Amino acid sequence: MDIDWAALGQVFGISLVATVGLVGVFTLGIVGGSARRTDGGTPALARAGAYTCYAVCAAAVAFGIYLIAA
Repeated sequence: MDIDWAALGQVFGISLVATVGLVGVFTLGIVGGSARRTDGGTPALARAGAYTCYAVCAAAVAFGIYLIAA
């Protein structure tokens, strides 16, 4: 049995970056969704940004499911 270590490392690296990135985007969505007027920002704009972050996360999950099913 021969293991292609370069390909395994590449899959590990891409998975790590994608996971950290997706968790970061979801975190931004949570922060934007919990914005209040007392922090000086515009809550409507923050809420729109939160919905955008959630849409990006949903698209990434849908793409992952597509890749698994294809």
